[in-house]
Amino acid sequence: MDQTDVVIVGAGVVGLAVAVEMSRRYPDREILLVEKYGRFGQETSSRNSEVIHGGMYYPTGSLKAKLCVAGNRLLYQFCAAHQVPHKQLGKIIITRNSDEEAAVKKIYEQGQANGVPGLRYLDAAEVHRLEPHIEATGGLFSETTGIIDSHQLMARLEGMAEAQGVLLCYAHEVLQVKKGDQGYVVHYRNPEGEGDLETKVLFNCAGLYSDTIPEQLGIDVDAVNYRIYPCKGEYFSLAPGKARLIQHLVYPPPAQNLKGLGIHMTKSLDGMGKMGPSAEYVDSKTDYNVDPSHLEQFYQAAHSYLPFVEREDLNPDMAGIRPKTMKPGGKWTDFVITNEAKRNLPNLIDLVGIESPGLTASLAIAKYAVDQVEK
Repeated sequence: MDQTDVVIVGAGVVGLAVAVEMSRRYPDREILLVEKYGRFGQETSSRNSEVIHGGMYYPTGSLKAKLCVAGNRLLYQFCAAHQVPHKQLGKIIITRNSDEEAAVKKIYEQGQANGVPGLRYLDAAEVHRLEPHIEATGGLFSETTGIIDSHQLMARLEGMAEAQGVLLCYAHEVLQVKKGDQGYVVHYRNPEGEGDLETKVLFNCAGLYSDTIPEQLGIDVDAVNYRIYPCKGEYFSLAPGKARLIQHLVYPPPAQNLKGLGIHMTKSLDGMGKMGPSAEYVDSKTDYNVDPSHLEQFYQAAHSYLPFVEREDLNPDMAGIRPKTMKPGGKWTDFVITNEAKRNLPNLIDLVGIESPGLTASLAIAKYAVDQVEK
């Protein structure tokens, strides 16, 4: 059986970032990045809003809060240093009535507690000056929110990992993981057949399937809240002429019962715009079709604060699936990033439920995850 030092399962943005960070800190170790698809980022990492988040929504002290704020700073620095296309557009969380003003006040206070820089209130005149075509009584401006080309980010990380000696094993699907004499035995399938690989350190960055590895190793994923509940988010594109009327990212305040941040207006680097994502728990982890019958839901959400949007301005665009650990109707859940030594699985580093703000936080997540390795 082949043996190695480190295996990272999953070449999404987090797995790639872990590969870069691990190979930087441990240049003398053999590190394999194992991915079932033929290239990186084929699921959650490439099917999202591509927003660099500020970090004002998450409970103070949570991993989502800490790693989003730290990751925001690291990501802008990385983009500047490695020529990753991005724009620090800024975001307006608008208010349309007194209830929303109270909700935005809470978001501001949460952001202050989380150490989010560049937050400021806007009155109606200031919103109108920034976005003349929006109807709002006021809002909250997030200076550090932006957009990024996630594919280029992952390409840069892939190149760095490879340059630092990481072995990229694409088209290698992990079928089973079990404990071995020296750590963990990874049973995989590739185009040549099946094989086994023993590793001392195992990073589980498997995204939508990140509950599978701990379950195979005997962890009761329901008892420890590792179970993944796939939550689909659809997007509808906005007609180019209408998208050009908006210069920033525009969000409504999230309602208490939402599974995400609500259907918002995002911009792409080429100036185009789309509305989304919605949030619907689903059974399939592979169905990325957008249901055209959901147009009315998107139109009503968009028209409530973008009065110039008409139904014919919206068209089905794309969908992504979030790896949530929050049950349908359940309570908010944080990232899981932990060494399972406490469960007699030393140097199994589980990263479970890495949904939004996972892209923003990816570089900070990698640092935190590599910190968990017991030398």
